[in-house]
Amino acid sequence: MNRTTVAEALTQAGSTVKLQGFVENIRNSKAMAFIVLKDITGRMQITVEKEKCPALCPTIDLLTPDSVITATGRVVENEYVKLHGVELLPDSLAIESVAEPLPITREEIPATKKKKAVERSSIDQRIDYRWIDLRTDKNQLMFKAQTVLVNAMREFLVGQNFLEIHTPKLIGAASESGAEVFQVKYFDRNAYLAQSPQFYKQMAMASGFERIFEVGPVFRAEKSFTSKHTTEFTGFDLELSYIDSFRDVMRLEESLLAYALRAVNQAYGQQIRDAFGVEVVVPATPFPVVTLAQLYDELEKEFGYTVPSEEKGDLTTDAERLSYDWVKKKYGHEFLFVTDFGAEKRAFYHMRDENGVPQGYDLIWRGVEITTGAQREHRYDLLKAQAEEKGLAEDVKFYLEFFKYGCPPHGGFGLGVDRLTMLLLGLPIKEAMFLFRGPNRLHP
Repeated sequence: MNRTTVAEALTQAGSTVKLQGFVENIRNSKAMAFIVLKDITGRMQITVEKEKCPALCPTIDLLTPDSVITATGRVVENEYVKLHGVELLPDSLAIESVAEPLPITREEIPATKKKKAVERSSIDQRIDYRWIDLRTDKNQLMFKAQTVLVNAMREFLVGQNFLEIHTPKLIGAASESGAEVFQVKYFDRNAYLAQSPQFYKQMAMASGFERIFEVGPVFRAEKSFTSKHTTEFTGFDLELSYIDSFRDVMRLEESLLAYALRAVNQAYGQQIRDAFGVEVVVPATPFPVVTLAQLYDELEKEFGYTVPSEEKGDLTTDAERLSYDWVKKKYGHEFLFVTDFGAEKRAFYHMRDENGVPQGYDLIWRGVEITTGAQREHRYDLLKAQAEEKGLAEDVKFYLEFFKYGCPPHGGFGLGVDRLTMLLLGLPIKEAMFLFRGPNRLHP
């Protein structure tokens, strides 16, 4: 017999089905046993009258929470069953795997008259046993929502004639500023783990691909211990040719995010609201735009926030956070584009205007930066000069070659899938990843 999921079984009263999943709860009394089976689609009660099913009793006595079982039997409606009003009356019950006592508490257990409350294990303890922690409804909902989010972004771009590519993660030169890279031994020489697919995205533009995107791992050797940083994450990057300015890139990104968040809201908006207590807000387009200097002026007027003069060319973490309050109050919006950064704070490959201002932006969502985007410098001589200015000309010699034989004007951006998930659900980054990597975390 083929397996039936819980979600399917709940609609098949009167049918005989085979269920497989984890034992979420068991009450084993002298006359009756009640087992709650959970799979990725839901949970269902299995009811055993021991007098009618004596052959099942030895198996039931061996069951522990989180054991994996197979149960075959008839689905019946029962108004006294609190769980969906449906139960399974099993003919057979097999243990696939017996679980030992769990080493973590996944959710806080409230106090009862007979028992004290049990605190939830810390996030670091739960990451030690992440595969157990991930069995909860909330964690599984997180990845269901993330799947819809990423699929919707793919769907949107494929509909816009983008190609999906897969670029190397072992590279011969640092892919951003030359710092914050992991160096690895590569036979008789050194290599680096890619900080982004930036160089190869632009190579695709020089290849005439015109519109590309990639979903893949990104590595950052940052010793940051914050609620939003990680040393490895999943990046969603894209690049497109024949743009007139970086504002074309901004328009594409806001349309992409609005499309993706609408898909998440339609699929899981209510469940996210119930489980995480946050709204999935589908943003209106266009997103608000402000220059960096204007934003600092506004934050000083509104909140008395002043930035040190040496930091005025970039956006500080405090300013990011305050910008959320400001954009909500002024525009009723969760997103904010910030433009006109200092050239010393931007990558060498960003195009600059006649005044030396980088032609790019940061996108802030709910007070956290999620994107740095830009029009790239595609003219070989200017790009080489900007690399030399940063002291990188030799390091990126192979990259500069992409621009010597013709390259269209182009631009793009990158998003962190894990950071998007974090902000979507109101979680710290450790909670929002399948398995977190940080300066002190390489296991499991």
